[in-house]
Amino acid sequence: MAKKNVDDPRKIVANNKKARHDYVIEDVFEAGLVLSGTEVKALRMGRASLTDGYANIDRGEAWLENVHIPAYFQGTWNNHAPRRRRKLLLHREEILRLESKSREKGHTLIPLSLYFLDGRAKVEIALARGKKEYDKRQTLREQQDMREAQRAMRQKELLR
Repeated sequence: MAKKNVDDPRKIVANNKKARHDYVIEDVFEAGLVLSGTEVKALRMGRASLTDGYANIDRGEAWLENVHIPAYFQGTWNNHAPRRRRKLLLHREEILRLESKSREKGHTLIPLSLYFLDGRAKVEIALARGKKEYDKRQTLREQQDMREAQRAMRQKELLR
């Protein structure tokens, strides 16, 4: 079980656990998000889903698509659309590097986590390559072996 870092100032809203299972993460970037007021309020309540989300580069701008931020329940007629396209705030060099690498065969941009850092909404996006089915099974097997080894070592220490 992973320990939480006490010094981490990030307030995590959503994690994409399936991304690390389905993809090999090659590079990680932190990007700001352009959000409306009701989206920020819904995120502060801890409501978001990154499972089907992805990012793409369109005309020199980075966009986050298919991320579900549910409507704010106290919002009025100006409430946001839950799966709307959201602009990512990145430096020009980062956008150019992501655009060139994501055009390579088998590479994509996926969101790993959504969090608040110093009151600003941020998303961690990864340049990733899809895993084959046998790679997924191999990773699961390695995790199970590691867990069993740790369990055996704990049992050994308890018997002393």
